[in-house]
Amino acid sequence: MTQTIRTVPTEPIEGQKPGTSGLRKKTPVFQQHHYLENFIQSIWTGIGGVEGKTLVLGGDGRHFNSQAAQVVLRMAAASGAKKVIVGKGALLSTPAASNLIRTRGADGGIVLSASHNPGGPEGDFGVKFNTANGGPAPESVTSKIFEATKTITEYHILESHDVGLRTEGSFTLAGMEVEVVDPVTDYAEMMAGIFDFDAIRALFKSGFRMRFDAMHAVTGPYASAILEGTLGAAPGTVINAIPLPDFGQGHPDPNPIWAKPLMDEMMGPNAPDFGAASDGDGDRNMIVGKGCYVTPSDSLAVLAANATLVPAYSDGLKGVARSMPTSRAVDRVADALDIDCYETPTGWKFFGNLLDVGRVTLCGEESAGTGSDHVREKDGLWAVLFWLNILAEKRQSVAELMAAHWREYGRNYYSRHDYEDVDSAAANELMDNLRGELPVLAGHSYGALKVRDADEFAYDDPVDGSRAEGQGLRIWFEGGDRAVLRLSGTGTSGATLRVYLEALETDPDKMDRDPQEALAPVISAVDEIAGIRKRTGRDAPDVIT
Repeated sequence: MTQTIRTVPTEPIEGQKPGTSGLRKKTPVFQQHHYLENFIQSIWTGIGGVEGKTLVLGGDGRHFNSQAAQVVLRMAAASGAKKVIVGKGALLSTPAASNLIRTRGADGGIVLSASHNPGGPEGDFGVKFNTANGGPAPESVTSKIFEATKTITEYHILESHDVGLRTEGSFTLAGMEVEVVDPVTDYAEMMAGIFDFDAIRALFKSGFRMRFDAMHAVTGPYASAILEGTLGAAPGTVINAIPLPDFGQGHPDPNPIWAKPLMDEMMGPNAPDFGAASDGDGDRNMIVGKGCYVTPSDSLAVLAANATLVPAYSDGLKGVARSMPTSRAVDRVADALDIDCYETPTGWKFFGNLLDVGRVTLCGEESAGTGSDHVREKDGLWAVLFWLNILAEKRQSVAELMAAHWREYGRNYYSRHDYEDVDSAAANELMDNLRGELPVLAGHSYGALKVRDADEFAYDDPVDGSRAEGQGLRIWFEGGDRAVLRLSGTGTSGATLRVYLEALETDPDKMDRDPQEALAPVISAVDEIAGIRKRTGRDAPDVIT
């Protein structure tokens, strides 16, 4: 059959500016005439073309994933790409895609995902370009992509029927090689090289019970193959294991709200020893023990404190990094280990620079993303295996491990309050007013707390010299308490106000308080300072994590 390359006239479409994790919009937006094609062609233009290049392609299986993958393949072929490595069924978790880019020496990759956002016909969809290091494109690249979206006049696409992606193997598409690979194999081999699988097998053989909620998202096949298939966890350990286009009408965000059935089980009388969940594209994680929820901030600190128990990190850590809103629990571990701790803006690309030059080994965000130098993305299942490796060596419960950690390092009580779908004008007015108040807050008392300092976070990248400003408003109180306010950049409608609350406790007799109770003085102070209830019209946050 003759395969013809079409040049299709088009014109710019407003609003195609990629954020920290690519371009995310409602699925019907991506399904508009020319919308996806315009953005893909703009990616090709922004990266200097794809002629002769090798790319990786896959996504989380959400609605429109399969159709979008076909468009990307046909457009890559039309623009002269040498090869595309695609996950079978167009599936690849984000960390697995990063691994393939790195191990195969690819020039980059397209990840089709809106991460933890809901899926389905009326849900969200996203497209992200990862560079040759396996990580999200930095602003120097995304800005070129955005500029291309504003000047595009045509795109190139191959006229072709949909190609088969259900069977592993290779074929050609207009001279471009397409290699369909098992999405799990390479990733599972990488995990086996990082962790002590023998120790984890022995843990499961001892009667240790676990529940992993894949949330009908992409990590289902990975968790089933590794946990049940390789490590010997009992059948049924992995639940909601089949990826579905609408995530089973659920919200694939691993937190106590959206993973409530798992939380209910873990807090119940017949709870397994260990629980975990991952998100839509497999880059986030939730860790919970029997009767013990572990915040992402605490999880990062525990991994850092116990890293030498894992074979790949047995020689110690080069350094650690956390996003600015993440609690300072890992800072205290870094101080004890005498290693560097970096505070970066939110966005994995900032960690990528530090990882690439060997300044850090572990890094994490409070939004349930944790990772290391094995890939250039956060990695949900990796974090779960890290915990299992530690528990296999320590032979403690999660609650016992956390209690011991807090006794040694102190406890950073921590919570995030999300006010979702706030009127954008009201949210921006709140932030603008608080920004204007920051210089005069120091020395003033609000309830039981006195402000020590306040600022707007800016970051000077120690690797490439770039500067990121406007990264969140910070308020420090005397005694070590802290509040951070940010507007989320990952939603697709309205605005989400995120308020991060932190209180340091070093008294061993006060380590078991309810976090909301421990944080009550901070919650009250920040509401008084920023006028959250008054300006948003909300009596309480929509989500507390």
